[in-house]
Amino acid sequence: MGDLELTSAATAVSILALVVLCIGVIFLFRNMFKKHDNNSLTEKYKDHKWSSPLDARAKYPEVDAFAWTRPLFLMGLAIAVAAALVAFSWTTYDKAVNIPDGALDWDEEIEIEPPRTAEPPPPPPPPPPPIIEEVPEEEIEEEDEPIFEDMTVDEDDVFEPEPVVEAPPPPPPPPPPPAEEEIFKVVEQMPRFPGCEDIGGTDKEKEECAKEKMLQYIYKNLKYPAIARENGVEGMAVLQFVVSEKGVVTDVKVVRDIGAGCGDAAQKVVEAMNNLPQKWTPGRQRGRPVKVLYTLPVKFRLE
Repeated sequence: MGDLELTSAATAVSILALVVLCIGVIFLFRNMFKKHDNNSLTEKYKDHKWSSPLDARAKYPEVDAFAWTRPLFLMGLAIAVAAALVAFSWTTYDKAVNIPDGALDWDEEIEIEPPRTAEPPPPPPPPPPPIIEEVPEEEIEEEDEPIFEDMTVDEDDVFEPEPVVEAPPPPPPPPPPPAEEEIFKVVEQMPRFPGCEDIGGTDKEKEECAKEKMLQYIYKNLKYPAIARENGVEGMAVLQFVVSEKGVVTDVKVVRDIGAGCGDAAQKVVEAMNNLPQKWTPGRQRGRPVKVLYTLPVKFRLE
């Protein structure tokens, strides 16, 4: 017997059918017992002698519910087994992710347009040269004659040295600025998208698996902008981001955009990588985790 697979609709119909069956059985027995009048049964069995008190627990055989114990038990068991079988056969299928051919292939010599920044204002013009004005001779005052002071020193003169005032100690030098950690572009072990670290194999196999997982994540969550779809905008957006030593995605930038909101849509998907249950496996250089600049092309193609 092959595996039984039920879609969500088939599972819902099966469960509904089991519920209807249970309700139908309840109404069937209820109507069957209501057909017998209590007064007629009393008149029929007024002279009947019961052999034991256990037989008298259901005075009238026509409405004896205990007689149906075994059939109802077997029917309930069958319904429970059927419900369990339906539950275990409920099969859900992941939506097929359409990954463009050569999704990670791109021309590395492509000219990446740097982000536009505001140009600094032009420097102020130099000040005008000073204007030299000639002063008339009448306004020139004669300088006062110098006064000469007698600086003669005799042997009996006593001089007290001036007190030496100690200069305050110099302030301590400012602490050196913190050294910025280098961001690598190529390392011995590149960062890897989560989901492939538990599988066996070499680092190369894990890297290929991580790329496949990353493409499935991107093109499963990427939403084609409506304005781009309406105007038939297709092409490739290029993003750059930094994978830190702890596997956190930071500094996400769109370095090449095709417009119509495609770059922003791709940036949102990349920034949402930090919401995944697992973080990236950081890149390593000489055995220690380092920051790595990761370049990711995202292709937009209308189907």
